[in-house]
Parts: sequence; structure tokens; C-alpha cells
Amino acid sequence: MTTETMPDPLAAHLRTSDGVVGQVDPQTVPRWAGLTTFARLPRHTDVERFDAAVVGVPFDAGVTYRSGARFGPQGIRTASQLLKPYNPAQDVMPFEAFQVVDAGDIIGSPFDIAEAMRQIRGGASELLDAGAKLIVLGGDHTVAYPVLQALHAVHGPVGLLHFDAHLDTWGSYFGAQVTHGTPFRLATEQGLVDNNRLAHVGLRGGLYSRTDLADDADLGFTAIHCSDIDRIGTEGVVDRILGRLAGGPVYVSIDIDVLDPGIAPGTGTPEFGGLTGREMLRILRGLGGLNIVGADIVEVAPPYDHAEVTSLAAANLAYELLCLMASQQ
Repeated sequence: MTTETMPDPLAAHLRTSDGVVGQVDPQTVPRWAGLTTFARLPRHTDVERFDAAVVGVPFDAGVTYRSGARFGPQGIRTASQLLKPYNPAQDVMPFEAFQVVDAGDIIGSPFDIAEAMRQIRGGASELLDAGAKLIVLGGDHTVAYPVLQALHAVHGPVGLLHFDAHLDTWGSYFGAQVTHGTPFRLATEQGLVDNNRLAHVGLRGGLYSRTDLADDADLGFTAIHCSDIDRIGTEGVVDRILGRLAGGPVYVSIDIDVLDPGIAPGTGTPEFGGLTGREMLRILRGLGGLNIVGADIVEVAPPYDHAEVTSLAAANLAYELLCLMASQQ
């Protein structure tokens, strides 16, 4: 087939009057057909410019229990085929408000963590240099560290909103400094984040030491436990987040295990007693006052999933984050 007869890769995509290329039209191509990009959006190579990029990082060499998050980007993209163009809860059409693309995957070495961190940082930097906001589909939580390094080069220290059952501010595992349990200690020690604008949401479960929470607070984190949500509700959580993180660029990092394993079983280190889907959505939808410059959804492990429910949750959380970003345009 010659270049002249190659089909237009964007022929089936919906377009706005000002040239933004959106999703594949489901009335033209059914949702189970065609390329499996996130939300059926165009690839970054098919458009001249883009405002936000969804990018996979299929890396899970930093896990300390169950592996499988390397298949996370693939699973989330498959589950995202049901996402629709209008979000009535946020009253926004994110794929019309600005140009969103699927940037494929950033490949990191599965055998050399240090090299993988350099590769992931480089891939994230290329997208940021193109002027894009990032939604990163992990992969394990280690990937947040090189993404924060790339963001720091553009924005300086950013605020960090971390949804997780676990602190991820431990020092090392088996002598390794870079794992999925250490990214935010590294980020605080290296000045990648603003230590006055840090918050965990959804903490629960056992710890390694009586001093873990105190050590975490010394790094600058405000901790909102699942038990706090029972007491102050989602509105109280939103108020605490906005009070802590407003006033500068923010990175949102979502470990899918923040949700209860009854809702999101497909993850590497599940913890009983987590957030419900409705609670998570209410909290995210209350964050319109934050300047979100990047985000990740990590630790989705499809081999442990049931009926794709974990991947579906992750796809919808990525969508809600894109809607927040679009509302800032």
C-alpha cells in the first residue's frame, strides 16, 4: 500500500470546530474494535500538538509482594473503551476542552532499576517538554519517583497528594533504596516536592514500626486515615486537602489499593478496609481548586483482577483527573 492510499488514522475520530481530535465515534466503530488507546483517543503521533498525554509505564521490578502491575497499562486501556465524552458530575467534556492523546508506553529495563528510572524520567521529560500535562498509568509505585524528577525540572518542587493504603516513605527494602515503598522519601529528601504541601489519603493497615507515622510526619506529610473519613466524611477530607495543597502546582498519585480490595482486588499489596468507589469519586471531584500538573494511577495488577473491575476503577479515576485538568483550561 502506498503512502497516497494509506487510510487517515483520524478518520473515525470525533472533532471539534477548533480542530481538537477526540474519541473514536462509537456510532462509526464499535467499542470493541480498532486500536486500544486510552478512551479511544488519538495517538500522540497522529496530531500536531497536545495538551495532555496519557502514557503507560509497564514496570513492576520494584514490588515487594505480588508482581503483575507491568500489565496495568494494557488492562486500564482495555477497560477505558467505555469512557464517554461528557462527565455530568464535573460538567465538562474533557476531550473537547483540550487535546488529549495516548502517548503509548515508556519502556524501562525490567532487570536494572537504576537504568529504568533514567529511562522513565527521560520519557516523561519528552512529553513535558512538548507542553503536556501527564496522566501516567503504572506499573508499580516506583514509577512516581522518576516522573516527579521530570516534573521538578519544569515546575520546581510540587505539592503531592498521595492516595494509598501505605505510606511509601520507608527507607529501603533488602538494601535497595528505590522500590515501590520508597518513592516519596526519595522525593522529599531530594527536594522534588514542597514539604509544606504534602498529604496522604486512605492510610490503613499494619506498619513496620511504632515510629513509622512519626517519621512520616517529620518529612512533612499530613495523614488522612480511612478511619478519619468515617468521622469527617468526604467533605471534610476535601477541605483538609485544599487547605494543605492549594497555592501551587500539584502532583496526584493514586495507588489503586487505596480502594477496598472488595472493589479493587487486582493489586499487589491489598489492605482490607479501604475507600469505596463513591468516596473516591467524591473526593476527586472536590479538587477543582488545585492546579494539577500531573498524576499517576499505579499498582493495577490484572492477573489478580476479577471481571476487570480494578482496571475499570483505574480507567475511571484517570478520566476524572483529566476532567479536573480540562476544567483548568
